[in-house]
Amino acid sequence: MEKIILVRYGEIILKGLNRPVFEEKLAGNIKKALYGMGKLNIIRSQGRIYVEPHESGYDYDTALEKIRKVFGVVAVSPVYKIATDFEVIKENALKIVGALLESKSHKTFKVETKRGNKRFPMESPEISRELGAVILDAYPYLKVDVNKPDFILYVEVRESSYIYSEIIPGYGGMPVGTNGKAMLLLSGGIDSPVAGWMIAKRGVEVEAVHFYSYPYTSERAKEKVIELARILSGYSYRLNLHIVPFTDIQLEINEKCPEDELTIIMRRAMMVIAERIANSTGALALITGESVGQVASQTIQSLAVTNSAVTMPVFRPLIGMDKNEVIEIARKIDTFETSILPYEDCCTVFVAKHPKTRPQLDRIIRSEALADLGGLIDKAIEATEVISFVLGKQVEKII
Repeated sequence: MEKIILVRYGEIILKGLNRPVFEEKLAGNIKKALYGMGKLNIIRSQGRIYVEPHESGYDYDTALEKIRKVFGVVAVSPVYKIATDFEVIKENALKIVGALLESKSHKTFKVETKRGNKRFPMESPEISRELGAVILDAYPYLKVDVNKPDFILYVEVRESSYIYSEIIPGYGGMPVGTNGKAMLLLSGGIDSPVAGWMIAKRGVEVEAVHFYSYPYTSERAKEKVIELARILSGYSYRLNLHIVPFTDIQLEINEKCPEDELTIIMRRAMMVIAERIANSTGALALITGESVGQVASQTIQSLAVTNSAVTMPVFRPLIGMDKNEVIEIARKIDTFETSILPYEDCCTVFVAKHPKTRPQLDRIIRSEALADLGGLIDKAIEATEVISFVLGKQVEKII
């Protein structure tokens, strides 16, 4: 009985003739996620991916956690691979149930069987029925409950057969790297990390840009964003964080532009910088964590004026979500506790008391012209610091 890992995927199955390309990318991303954990084979077969370690003492718990975070994976299970022979299946089913009952006081069960090997002489209901009878004979205190059993014994009969009792959900989506690259405007708040995660889940490779206003924002605020980027890289495999010195631009806007237009002009400058960095990295879109009406700079009018500063598409995956929905995702992906650390980002300094909620583009453009932003933007981009992460670890450089 060989212990391996079974990986299931979802919407990739609907990709028709392109399906092998997506399967290959997913298998490659799983292999990258398990880098450094020992020798293994990754096998694609009949709508499944199997991870077969070659070394004894393999750390299955860590491997399962890493795999479930790979976008495209719907679920993952530790399984036992055995010969497709009913006597062998019975023998190993009893071993697995026995081990399970040693650790947990289950009282009810059921058997679910999938027969992918149509040459096998027994059909799925018959296999389930016969195995259930064998288990009841061996453990007479157990009862069958097909609706809400304490545990389910899963059996898949293929070229080889697989038995398991645990299904660990993944996040689904598409394999990162199958849908281009985008640039995330990453603040230290709750929203933008969730926005980046959601777009990465659709197979988009994500880079991030952060605007840092030292000394008006502290070194701890910068460290907070670095930590958020590190967490996100655990899902997206790799991530470059571009940290842009933004103080001089904010001071210029604060000194030269109307007070009630500071926020919208600052946001436009950020978009311009983000687009230029995106172009230099091959990114084809921008990502923000904006939601309609959440703050003054996120009214429909403000978003339209902000968009006009760039030509790239701007993805806003949170646009129709309320704060509680965003917080729920942030907790799930482990960014929430970092996001709520009380260190201000640049969006919280030089804030107007009564910002415009219905800005007019022509007036904003005239106000921008009062400030010398062109040269300052060039200078900020030249001074940008890049920090790289791979699978939740900071590295010298991404290859």
